[in-house]
Amino acid sequence: MAARRTKLDGVLLTPGAGSGREHHTLVAIEKALAPLPVARVDFPYRRAGRRAPDRQPVLLQCVRDEVAAFAESHSLKPRNIALGGRSMGGRMCSIAVAEGTPAAGLVLISYPLHPPGRPEKLRTEHFPAIKVPCLFVSGDRDAFGTRDELESATRAIGGAVTHVWIERGSHALDRVDDQIVAAIAAWRRANFTG
Repeated sequence: MAARRTKLDGVLLTPGAGSGREHHTLVAIEKALAPLPVARVDFPYRRAGRRAPDRQPVLLQCVRDEVAAFAESHSLKPRNIALGGRSMGGRMCSIAVAEGTPAAGLVLISYPLHPPGRPEKLRTEHFPAIKVPCLFVSGDRDAFGTRDELESATRAIGGAVTHVWIERGSHALDRVDDQIVAAIAAWRRANFTG
């Protein structure tokens, strides 16, 4: 029996720690998904012109607030919005969803599984609480997690997990926006209506 497909009415994207909402990958995703509504958002520290990320509770509250604002401004149900983004931003979205923020799915680009060189410091304790479809797009040379490490860790996720590996890709995943956009399009077709 085929899994029931969820409606997808919008996507909310967050940046990695060192960039903002204008990151080229987020912009490329928004353009490719048009006319589907897409919100690219900045975290409070970026809006304030600071370089150091806010503490996790502030980042998570930002995700929750931005989802509510996006849903209201477009008359969408939060459960029909996919959340995600690059690195830290995607991780914060995944934690928010694990803690109960409604979402249709998660788009996680360069998920920071652990700090470089510290594979024992896994950032996965929330994975078992994630029950929505997840797309992980990662480089096969990402210092934040190897292919084996990430594929092993994501077995704990309760929702369907799709991995797309970018050949010779580092954590930055530069100059591969077309591959990232194609991965998201295929994942969308496979998991959602609308």
